[in-house]
Amino acid sequence: MALPTLSLESNQNAVLAFSFFIVVVSFVSWMIKKSGKGNLPLPPGPRGLPIVGNLLFLEPDLHRYFAKLAETYGPIMKLKLGTKLCIVLNSPSVVKEVLKDQDTTFANHDALAGVEIITYGGNDIVWSPYGAQWRMLRKVCVHDFLNNTNLEAGRAFRRTEVRRTINKLYGIAGTPINVGEYITQTIFNTMTSTLWGGTLRGDEGTTIAAEFQKVLGEIVDLLGKPNFSDLYPIIAPFDVQGTRRKMKRLLSWFDRIFNTIVSQRVEINKAAGGGDKETKDFLDILLQLHNGSDPKAQLTMSHVKALLLDLAVGGTETTSTTTEWAMSEMLMKPELIKKAQEELDSVVGKDNILQESHLPQLRYIEGIAREVLRMHPGLPLLIPHCPSVPATVGGYHIPLGARIFVNVWAIQRDPSLWENPNEFMPERWFTANNGKLDLNGSDFRYFPFGSGRRICAGLNLAERMLTIILASFFHSFNWSLPEGTKLELGEKFGLVVKKRNPLVAIPTPRLSNPELYAA
Repeated sequence: MALPTLSLESNQNAVLAFSFFIVVVSFVSWMIKKSGKGNLPLPPGPRGLPIVGNLLFLEPDLHRYFAKLAETYGPIMKLKLGTKLCIVLNSPSVVKEVLKDQDTTFANHDALAGVEIITYGGNDIVWSPYGAQWRMLRKVCVHDFLNNTNLEAGRAFRRTEVRRTINKLYGIAGTPINVGEYITQTIFNTMTSTLWGGTLRGDEGTTIAAEFQKVLGEIVDLLGKPNFSDLYPIIAPFDVQGTRRKMKRLLSWFDRIFNTIVSQRVEINKAAGGGDKETKDFLDILLQLHNGSDPKAQLTMSHVKALLLDLAVGGTETTSTTTEWAMSEMLMKPELIKKAQEELDSVVGKDNILQESHLPQLRYIEGIAREVLRMHPGLPLLIPHCPSVPATVGGYHIPLGARIFVNVWAIQRDPSLWENPNEFMPERWFTANNGKLDLNGSDFRYFPFGSGRRICAGLNLAERMLTIILASFFHSFNWSLPEGTKLELGEKFGLVVKKRNPLVAIPTPRLSNPELYAA
């Protein structure tokens, strides 16, 4: 059969159609190229591989690895971790653009895998998106609970738990102890007493406290581990590493405990006739808002549980880790412990019990606290931020959805900003330059608790706990290492960077009267 032939008219139409197609494609390409001339580039960064990006080149301690890359690529750089674009900020100037100049744009945290589960659907203050709900939760935490009045009212809780720990250490003085365990237990007991008082008592309270502390550690470990769901969001629904499943298990445990705590508190309040207490813990405040009539400030029970969990996790893990780092750094330089004890003996005396009212006079102890927060910030990369719209930082384009790491660890050890940055020197805080720095994130050379809208809500409480424990430990005891052991400062990277090996030390009583060690 002969093939059909095209008419002259058909050939002309085909040529016209093809020519029109070429013109359209050329015009679109020209427009794209022209518009691209005005676009800003992404920040510089190391080249990655297809699919995996820079994943195979990462080193275990991300904060140190990012600082090393910054020497080559500058104060703002990009990495591709899987399919996720990550931007790392390593200097005060670019951090200021993000956390101050464009604070609203970068006010969201980039939620990690499993976060929506453990936060009761994003109903907490840490991971809730910036907006009306977050502002309400922030107000509840900062203005209704962590205000100066309530912080002062919490002195009794802090004193009770610190004195209890001092008494325990006195009972085992002269033997090596895991210092971190005692610090963590003290802070955990203080936080839970502050959050929901003595609702759980006796054997039940002791058992739940031990399990609760263990589960808090599991949550922090889960959040700090690399997760394929974060690096390849397209596979997140499959929960390849089982993070969501593990979080659901932990949430089920918390639900059981929180339901017990809440129901017992409701019964206690009913038995007391529902009258107003002279002092209220956080649970009282939350339940009052839960039962309130103001729709703008009314909390659901999910809000109540999520906020309690937030403060229990945040208030325990970061503060206890930072305190252990401080003890370790001081034991590396025993002469610093002597200086601290000289100040304590002068202000408090060896025949007296240290009180929180002494703290404003203890400048050297304050210097120790400021210095450990400089060298060992609780969250060395803070919690990752995420722009709500495309933005420009440092002259570079930051796309919507990028994960923003703020390397506060690198900035606070930058030799161009700090003299002898890797030396633990409490005295540096007595100079005119550094003495003006505070913890409020107003100077981007030093912001261990973050800055802007998302600055840590509990920074004042954390500072008090850190200083009261350090002052009490150094006032009540001399400290030494077990014979034949060597102290090291290796790190174990995670959301919170802990010591690789726990601090083991020996406390020896130094106060004149044994009764000063009573709980």
